[in-house]
Amino acid sequence: MSTATTDENPGRPLAHVGRAVWRAMPVRARRAVLYRRAFGRLPDRRRPTTLSEKIDWRALHDRRPQLVTACDKLASKELALDAGVRPARTLWSGTDVRELAHVDLGEHWVLKPNHRSGGLVHLGEGKPDVEELARLTRGWLAASTDELRTGEWGYSGARHVLLAEERLGEPGEDLVDWKVHVLDGEPALVQVHHGRFGDHRVRYYRPDWTPTDVAVRTATLAEVVPPPPHLDALLDAARRLGRGWDYVRVDLYDLSGGVRFGELTVYPGSGLTDFRDDPWLDVELGGRWTLPAPGAASTPPRRHG
Repeated sequence: MSTATTDENPGRPLAHVGRAVWRAMPVRARRAVLYRRAFGRLPDRRRPTTLSEKIDWRALHDRRPQLVTACDKLASKELALDAGVRPARTLWSGTDVRELAHVDLGEHWVLKPNHRSGGLVHLGEGKPDVEELARLTRGWLAASTDELRTGEWGYSGARHVLLAEERLGEPGEDLVDWKVHVLDGEPALVQVHHGRFGDHRVRYYRPDWTPTDVAVRTATLAEVVPPPPHLDALLDAARRLGRGWDYVRVDLYDLSGGVRFGELTVYPGSGLTDFRDDPWLDVELGGRWTLPAPGAASTPPRRHG
């Protein structure tokens, strides 16, 4: 089965703007149009204060190499291992899925692009039909992506390869995503996703597990659930992975064997989907994020390889 996350694609062209015109627009203008569509106003780019405005600032100005490392899934797995948090085991990486005919993938596995955000994923079972996989993944290695069209510069240096990895959790069970927003190395909010490939439900919690009623337009507000069995370990893993970051979202899983690493997210929703109906939280989190000085954010780009 091939599927995609139910997250809204914030970079899709507006209905009244032709695709060619949309793609020809400068990133600054394109992001301003998208921001206004999402929030009903333009971002304050002279004095960004909200989390969403600061993600916009990061997209337009921040060129630190650590953003590339975070956006390169294979590189971020190495960071997780260095921090003592186990990622899903990588079974294969490359550009020709026909090579998977000779790889032992096990009974349940996942195929995804290394250089894209969470919108593309194939959930596989057993020995793959590599010709069908080639058809399904056509375009996944394209140089021009939705992420780059919305100014998510970190993806520009990520390696353009596909990767197959073990599928975490029990097949058929809801694998809950625990996404921890980390500001200046400290967890500030836990975003919990249920049913990502079906009945998608989301709720936000404070680190002490006080639930919020923050609404998410792209999913139903989830019922309040108990904290994960390894909450302290999950928050500790987020701290370790968030060390040295002004802001990063650390995506984790809490399984019977402990906390496992998912990925690092540095442009969540491209700054266009979270908290748009709850501005108080957008302001609160933005107030806790200290942007880097302009000089510190302009390091020349570096590609992993």
